[in-house]
Formats: sequence, C-alpha cells, structure tokens
Amino acid sequence: MKKPLLPALRSKNYQLFFAGQGISLIGTWMTQLATIWLVYDLTHSALMLGVVGFSSQIPSFFLAPFGGVFVDRFSRYRTLIGTQILAMIQSLTLAALALTGVIQVWQIIALSLFQGFINALDAPARQAFVPELVESREDLANAIAINSTMVNGARLIGPAIGGLLIAGVGVAYCFLIDGLSYIAVIAALLAMKVKPWKNSVTDGNPLQKVKEGFVYAFSFPPIRAVLLLSALVSLLGLQNTILVPIIAEKVLKGGAETLGFLMAASGVGALSGGIYLATRQTILGIGKFIALAPAILGIGLVSFSLSRFLPLSLFSMLFVGLGTILQIAASNTFLQTIVEEDKRGRLMSLYTMSFLGMIPIGNLLGGVLANHIGATNTLLFDGIACIVFSIIFSRQLPALRQIMRPIYEQKGIFNK
Repeated sequence: MKKPLLPALRSKNYQLFFAGQGISLIGTWMTQLATIWLVYDLTHSALMLGVVGFSSQIPSFFLAPFGGVFVDRFSRYRTLIGTQILAMIQSLTLAALALTGVIQVWQIIALSLFQGFINALDAPARQAFVPELVESREDLANAIAINSTMVNGARLIGPAIGGLLIAGVGVAYCFLIDGLSYIAVIAALLAMKVKPWKNSVTDGNPLQKVKEGFVYAFSFPPIRAVLLLSALVSLLGLQNTILVPIIAEKVLKGGAETLGFLMAASGVGALSGGIYLATRQTILGIGKFIALAPAILGIGLVSFSLSRFLPLSLFSMLFVGLGTILQIAASNTFLQTIVEEDKRGRLMSLYTMSFLGMIPIGNLLGGVLANHIGATNTLLFDGIACIVFSIIFSRQLPALRQIMRPIYEQKGIFNK
C-alpha cells in the first residue's frame, strides 16, 4: 500500500493541533509585525527595536533548560493548555492598552518579557508534544515538517494581513485579533483525546536533570554541532526581523504595507522550504539541508542589504525565508528523530535555547550595530557570517555522517 503524502494528518489529534495552531499563528505573526512597527513609530530607534526583541525572548535562553525538565516530568498536554491561556491574556492586555491609547514603550517591554517567560515553557512543551499526536513513529518526521510549514504559512499570511490592518485600522486591532485567535488553539486542545501522562523521568534534583541534558547533548558530536550551528545562525542570521522596518522606511521609502510585503515574501520562501521538507519520505540526507541552509540565508541577507529596489528586496527575502526554515525544520527533525524518549523535553529545551534563546542577544547586538554602522551594513555583515558558518559545518559533515550511521541502522532508518 502506498504511503500517503502527508501521513501525520491521518491522526485526529494532529488534525486538531494543525487547525488550532494554524489560526493562532496567523495572529501571532500579525502581533509580531504590529509590535515592531509600533515601537519604531513611538521611538524611531533601532536600539529600542533591539531592546524589545531582547526582552521578548531572553527568558528562553535562561529558563528553557528548566522548562525542559518540567516538560519531561509533567503532562505536555496540560502544560500547553496553561501556556495558551496565559498567552491570550498577554495579547488581550496589549490590545486593551493600544485601544485606549495609553500604551508606552515600557509597557510593551514588560509584556514582551512576560511572553518570553511563557515561551520558555511553551516551546519545549510544544516540540515534545508532537510525538504524542501521531499514531505511528514513522510519521514523526512528517509531523515536524508539517509543523514548520504551518508556522511559515502563518508567517506568510499573518504579516500580509497585519500590514494592511496597520495601514487601515491601526496596530491595536492586530493585538485584539491575536488574543481572540487563542480561543481556536485552546478549543482544539480540549477536543483532543490524549492518553494519560506517564512520567518516564525519575524524580531528582532539577539542576542535576538540567546537567544530564547538557551532558547528553554536548558529549555527542552530531547533536553538539547542530545546536552550535543553530545558535550562531540565530545570533546573527535572524537579526533581520527587527531591522526590516528600518529598511522599509528609510531605504525603500515605504510604510506598513511595504513592511508587510517584505515579511510576506520571507514567508513565501519559508513556506516553499517547509512544503518540500514535509513531502520528503525519509530523514536520510537531512544533514545537507542543515549545512546548506545558512548559506541560502546569508546570500539572501547580503542581497537584501545591497538592494535599493523593492522587487529585488522582495526576491532577496524569499531566500532569507527559505534559508531560515531549512535551518529550523531540518535541525528539529534530525534531533527529534534520534533523541532518547526520556530526554526529549530536555533536548528540545536546549534546541529552544540555541534557536529562540540566542535571538534576543542577536536582536540587542543588531540594534546596537545598526545604531553605529547602519541597518544595511549590519545585515551585510550578518549575511557574510552565515555563509562562513555554512562552509565550516559542511566540512564537518562527512565525519558526523559516519558517527550517525550506527544509530540510523539501530533505528531501522536505512531499511525503510
């Protein structure tokens, strides 16, 4: 019998997860765009864009390892219901402040910090919950790839709608729609039939469990190499999200619509890469995508930094989005496939730390650099650095493949 193109969607629970998350993520991307536009409108400061970006994600860097220990010990399902309710409260508070016209930058920073605390628990829980949603272990790689495609489909639609809404009715309604969209996620989670949670981790000192997770990840060269590459790409390659508003206004002489189109172009590239990964039938060959992704991202950033022409900038953002999704989804798929079950939450928390946790430091660094050498020069430097990272990882790839071969044989991946 021929295997379906998207086997993960055979699972009812995964269908519910897909539908609820899809609606909510569109709202999330609208809010991200609205937040950076509002901050830039209030301050016209690249540094403040960096500070807001830093505050929204720095908790992931410090707290994600502890979030991973929590996720390995307690129900991921109940954890996600809790984080979605808190995230809804955060978005609706932002909407209320914006609608009443009293919103200030310090409030945005405080609420961004609160969202960061939520994400430090939500991200590893979400990543570790995916295997519980699929009925067959063979469908896991497909589920992860579909998840990434869903995130980036929302990344395409959300900013495009957000840009038009900001121009038409203002940022407050973006926040309001995002807050209401969490109802879809919570309803989908409550509609699931989830097996009772079984704790596979023995009780012990949380710090000891965090240490075990670090030792497990960093003593194994393939995991260590993927986490380090992810951290470096996130540090420099993803600064573009806070610098695009400056490019849209100062370089391309546009407004919120231009910003929305640039973010949507990045989403088109990301969606294309996500769809391709979702339709691959095997994890074999995933290493070449992890190696190639930073180079694609780097080429896109270099081209975007040099462009003064909107169509070329939009074309460049396609490669930025494509490189970003290949890096995120391919790394995630690789790690989720090889991890030992009792360490899944902790490894996913380290992945969250290397990916989401490094973005705030990168945002702050990008804001400072842009303040001194300009946004375009900052993006040019970031692009060149990503290309260098790609070359270094590519040279390590043959040795890493040899280490992985026995594990793939043990899991039966070579026999499929």
